[in-house]
Amino acid sequence: MNSNKLKLFDLTMIVIGLVIGMGIFRTSKDAAVAAISPSIFFAAWAVGGFVAFCGALTYAEIGSRYPVTGGYYKIFSTAYHPSIAFAINCVILISNAASLSGVALIGAEYISPLLLEGGVSDTTKSFIAMGAVLLFYGVNLMGLRMSSRTQNVLMVIKISMLVVIIASIFFPELYNQAPLPTKSLETVQWSAILYSFGIALKATSFTYGGYQQSINFGDEIDQPAKTVPRAIFIGILVIIGLYMSASYAYFKIIGFEELKSTSGIAAIIAEKMFGPTGRYVASILLFVAVLAYVNVLLLSNPRVMYAMSEDGILPKAFMKKDTTKDVLTVSLSVFAGICIIVLFFADTFDKILSFSIFLDSIGMATSAATIFVLRKRTQHLDNTGIYKMKWYPIMPIIFIVNYLFVGTVIAFSNPNLALVGTVVFLAFLALYFLVIQKRK
Repeated sequence: MNSNKLKLFDLTMIVIGLVIGMGIFRTSKDAAVAAISPSIFFAAWAVGGFVAFCGALTYAEIGSRYPVTGGYYKIFSTAYHPSIAFAINCVILISNAASLSGVALIGAEYISPLLLEGGVSDTTKSFIAMGAVLLFYGVNLMGLRMSSRTQNVLMVIKISMLVVIIASIFFPELYNQAPLPTKSLETVQWSAILYSFGIALKATSFTYGGYQQSINFGDEIDQPAKTVPRAIFIGILVIIGLYMSASYAYFKIIGFEELKSTSGIAAIIAEKMFGPTGRYVASILLFVAVLAYVNVLLLSNPRVMYAMSEDGILPKAFMKKDTTKDVLTVSLSVFAGICIIVLFFADTFDKILSFSIFLDSIGMATSAATIFVLRKRTQHLDNTGIYKMKWYPIMPIIFIVNYLFVGTVIAFSNPNLALVGTVVFLAFLALYFLVIQKRK
């Protein structure tokens, strides 16, 4: 047994840390808006968790069969073609920028009522979010990085807020005693129910994201055949429990129909428990957590662009570095610019959510499908101690079908955003061949 390798507890905590983000403090509202009834609302959370479990197992085996630094790009390049690797990785970078923009908007929704009295427009929230991005663009450009200790504040705040939200369930006197009546599904057509479920699943898919990063730990796990499925099962089960409990708290304390039109839902729970001061403190803490998340993505994604430039699939300009401050000036500026553009054209959280998840649908479905290629090419690794999932190919098929379903629903509900996402992918695909042709 290697003491330096990841054990069951280590990997479980990594899975939980990768998945729990800022979404749960906003997306329950979006899932409620989409859901016709509470049963669809909770079904979207349960199914989203099961799909995350299937996806995490799929990515764990991909990482185990092809344990290489460089993650997505290397695997796409090996399983498909370098052009697909280039296009998908560029799409993922834009999706990450959209996710950052969406989280920045969540922070803006919480902090704006404290800064401005009265109603706050979507445009104002968008500008506040842009301000947060530009602030940390400047911080990173000056080389003033937050320490890992400071970044841990993010996790502490998130867990503390989740504990507060879930604890409210045990105080029935806080419940909404006269909630608005909810709609019965008895008179609703199946097509409408399926469409409603698909839109709700879009929101929960965003909240459950992050497990795909388990692809990076394939060769660092002790006894992967046993440790991987156990850690992922325990981790996802804990996350489902936390998310379902938090959503149940929103449902009971705010009310299902009321939830659809309520902003700052976590702050509302804090106010119910601790009075106006609780709402004030919760709003500030969540905004601080958002700033830390924005900083992390502005720090990490330019390094992906640097690696792609180093491999020759992005222009050499992306490798430009201020060595005195250890800052990737061009990559950082381009990534921050993409975030600002997304916020400018998609000024509401729902638009950013749809755009981000549509791009994710392309990336997730195609990346998970590499398992079928890798299984054939690496049969010699079977029974050598690597992780090999049970119920293959059912698990990856469930995962892929889910993202194709969500992507299709988004294409019907937001055709313009889906068209932009498709054009972006095809443009990067064409750009690859133009670059190759120019080199020749």
